[in-house]
Amino acid sequence: MKKLILFIILIYLTGCTALAPNDNPNNNNPPSTEEPSEPEEPIEPSEPQEPIDTSIFHEYKNQAMNTLEDMTLEEKIGQLFLVRCPRAEQLDFFLSMKPGGFIMFGIDFAEKTKEQVIGDIKYYQDNSDIPMIIGVDEEGGTVVRVSSNSLLSKERFKSPQELYTIGGLDEIKRDSREKSKLLLSLGVNLNLAPVADVSVNESDFIFQRAFGKPAAETAEYVKTVVEAMRDAGISSTLKHFPGYGNNIDTHTGSSYDTRPYEQFVYNDFIPFKAGIESGTESILVSHNVVEDIDSEYPASLSKKTIDILRNDFNFTGIVMTDDLSMAAISELQTDLPAEILAVLAGNDMLIVTDFEYSYKTLLNAAKAGNISIERIDESVLRILEWKYYMHIMN
Repeated sequence: MKKLILFIILIYLTGCTALAPNDNPNNNNPPSTEEPSEPEEPIEPSEPQEPIDTSIFHEYKNQAMNTLEDMTLEEKIGQLFLVRCPRAEQLDFFLSMKPGGFIMFGIDFAEKTKEQVIGDIKYYQDNSDIPMIIGVDEEGGTVVRVSSNSLLSKERFKSPQELYTIGGLDEIKRDSREKSKLLLSLGVNLNLAPVADVSVNESDFIFQRAFGKPAAETAEYVKTVVEAMRDAGISSTLKHFPGYGNNIDTHTGSSYDTRPYEQFVYNDFIPFKAGIESGTESILVSHNVVEDIDSEYPASLSKKTIDILRNDFNFTGIVMTDDLSMAAISELQTDLPAEILAVLAGNDMLIVTDFEYSYKTLLNAAKAGNISIERIDESVLRILEWKYYMHIMN
């Protein structure tokens, strides 16, 4: 028994002894005579790369920054507004507040010759220290500001639905180029078009202004118009984000959109995405309360809505409100004025009629610290970049 135990111990000790590679009795290779290799040089860490700026106006950022640095707070606040073109007696007062631009309506063109309109716009620009955005709603069909005047255009521009019936997307492209050429010749540098809303029901408020076809076809229409306008040298505006649907006219009252969010993702958003990919410079946000996005605020005052444009769609251009004088906003009961809510939500420009009130509201809010200078500078910088991009600033 003792011999057996000793034998087992001996076997255990022998099995636990590690063999060096060349001690292996089955290894017939001679020991290596190679010199040990030199240790590799340590790899130097690479310099961190600056992220590439892919914003739509990125080429003009340095110029815009230089301009921004020399601006007063009052000048910055003025730039945030796209103001309804004032009556003659208010004109110089409005210009003294340095608005970002004027939006002109039919009354501003009525019975005027081309030379008179050019003279008016030249006066606006000559009396503004910072060149202005001059915009119109020349959609075609029921909304025409310039071509409603026979002294400026032989006929009213047709609606997108009419144009498509005549000659498809080729006719729409031709019309967009002709329209852009006319507007630019007058001094207009922004057309608040195309309407990117998806509407296929003739009873919808927005139907006559829309392309009148499903989302994919509307997206092709939007792409065609945006590209034609961009090639012509005039800026476009997609409207009315996040999509008007079958909602009522927000000029006359509040509108509540109860459609599920998926409806927007698979339908209403599609033309807006197409327009962004085609290089649209600006997007106008509606006053509809879209309950599945933000049940508290209209889209135009909703950070949740504008974050979709910025974060989900990577839109780097100008976001603007619809006119804050519309009933859907003027009847709204909120703790803060609509102008403040609009800026805090992320809008760059506010369309307003009562410029004096809106200007003072934002200026006082900025001085009181209710809106940070950083937030104001973010939008003003983008607006200045846009103006350099449009070549209206030297």
